[in-house]
Amino acid sequence: MLEFYKTFEDGTRRIAEPEPGCWINAVAPTEEERNFLIEQIGILPEFVKSSLDEEESSHIDYDDDFRQVLIIFDYPSAENEDDDSIDSTYSTLPIGIVILKGYVVTISLYENWSILEMSQGRIKGMDTRLKTRFFLLLALRISQRFLICLRQIDRLSSRTETRLHQSVENDELIEMLGLEKSLVYFSTSLKSDEVTLSKIMRGKQIQLYEEDEDLLEDVMIEIHQAIEMCNIYSNILSGTMDAFASVISNNLNIVMKRLTSISIILMLPTLIASLYGMNVPNSLEENPYGFLIVIVISILFSVFGFIVFKWRHWF
Repeated sequence: MLEFYKTFEDGTRRIAEPEPGCWINAVAPTEEERNFLIEQIGILPEFVKSSLDEEESSHIDYDDDFRQVLIIFDYPSAENEDDDSIDSTYSTLPIGIVILKGYVVTISLYENWSILEMSQGRIKGMDTRLKTRFFLLLALRISQRFLICLRQIDRLSSRTETRLHQSVENDELIEMLGLEKSLVYFSTSLKSDEVTLSKIMRGKQIQLYEEDEDLLEDVMIEIHQAIEMCNIYSNILSGTMDAFASVISNNLNIVMKRLTSISIILMLPTLIASLYGMNVPNSLEENPYGFLIVIVISILFSVFGFIVFKWRHWF
């Protein structure tokens, strides 16, 4: 899907055909649309390929011959992102921003909220003709989206922890592991984005104006805050997982100890009954109350064993 947007005096509107100074948004482009970007717009084929690679990490690339800049920037992705569903899974995906003469192009495999907000004109100060500012505004929205997803992960973690206090089940533990994995993805992507922004801050590949420098500092602040929040939540979640692992192990030890104690207590009457049932003469053989006496002795031994185990805190 290809969409074209351009900022006019009355705001940003969608246009039918690409014009100088417009923004081209490519989401999961077909082979024909990729050829259009390469042949008609002039984007380097390797830039298009890198932008559509899910495993591509955040970085900045510059081609001196064609004077094109490719910025790969990771953004958060989540299923059921509109709510705090326990089934929400979080990951990160790359988006490519290509800055070339006359155009700024965003290329991604999936739609994301930041691009949607920009296409709807909900970003204050957006101007498709100002390419560097356009990228920085997009990076700012992505960093803010990271913070929103991190708060959602924290709420999901607290909710799952509350359920774990009531019943330690595998489902809750698997959810906690999924959230911990999401935080690892976020931490890795945020650090890569930070490195990319640090390179841009040097101003070698992209020319920065005074207003852009202020905006870049705001983006860096948001990224640093997201990294710090990610580290805090990851440490809390890791500590919680370790604590519940200890609780589960301790509960298992208690169960095994009780089962062993019960086995030993039940072994005493079994031993007496076995001795009485042996095919050898015994003193109770002719006694009419012999069976009852054996039962009473077995019960007494069981009660005595229970009292001893209870006194020694073995039960």
